[in-house]
Amino acid sequence: MPLHPEAAAAIRIAGDLPTDLPPSRLRVAYGENRRKLLADKPAVAIAYELAIPTDHGPLPCRFYRPTKDKSPCPIMVYYHGGGFMLGSLELYDTTCRRLAVRSGCAVLSVGYRLAPETQFPGAVEDAYAAALWASRNAARLGADPARLVLAGDSAGGNLAAVVSQLALDSGEFPVALQVLIYPMTDMSRKYPSHERNASGYMLTTRALHWFMDNYVPDPADRLDPRASPILRPRLEGLPPALVISAEYDPLVDECTAYADRLAAAGVAVKHVCFAGMIHPFLTLGAIVTDSAKAEDLIAEAVRAL
Repeated sequence: MPLHPEAAAAIRIAGDLPTDLPPSRLRVAYGENRRKLLADKPAVAIAYELAIPTDHGPLPCRFYRPTKDKSPCPIMVYYHGGGFMLGSLELYDTTCRRLAVRSGCAVLSVGYRLAPETQFPGAVEDAYAAALWASRNAARLGADPARLVLAGDSAGGNLAAVVSQLALDSGEFPVALQVLIYPMTDMSRKYPSHERNASGYMLTTRALHWFMDNYVPDPADRLDPRASPILRPRLEGLPPALVISAEYDPLVDECTAYADRLAAAGVAVKHVCFAGMIHPFLTLGAIVTDSAKAEDLIAEAVRAL
């Protein structure tokens, strides 16, 4: 279908990403820009910051619980988007609160290290450490470790997919569900949507390549499944997946390709492509009503656990 009018309005407000700024200034500008498009921030019963000990130092996180009910609930580990260079706990505070309230689950938001200061596989190491910590500490947090959800959008969707694979390999903790919101799944080659949706839809293919150059500068590393999860030879045994994509996203074809590979491997997968939508629509809830519809899809999947 044509570009949704709400998506077009969001594009007019946000404009293109200014990739010529130094990362520190770009993060400030990006945050100020995106805050204008966030949905209303709901209240939660519990919200606090914590630091998870890792081999690379303390990992900043935020924990949310929607109610004071102490009965065990699912726990979602959420990895924010931003091309491995942008995004923050604060910028995703609204998103995580909304997911906690709608899904009835605890949420651990992960402030993984960003590129170019920390390049591949630093974000993967942080993402795995956070998921392992959440599993081991779920009971103390009033959550059920058997209902651990790994979720993320864009770069965070990549991390959720990668950590799901690593958890299967290590056997250190079970993953009940992976929620992959317009994830980057293949840094090794071009897809038709990279050309079809190259510009004019908020995330540009130029910015996509810039993110990859900063996060995974060595092309050989882009063949590693920890960077390109679609390149894992076998996908059998991975947890059920909800894949959410957008029609006018440079990444839509690789999202579809990964969902198709999961299904072919016997993984229970639900793929919903939002017609007329653009890449970051989950975080554009002030204008885009499909943002709430995506939240409802996620909530339905989590509540079914």
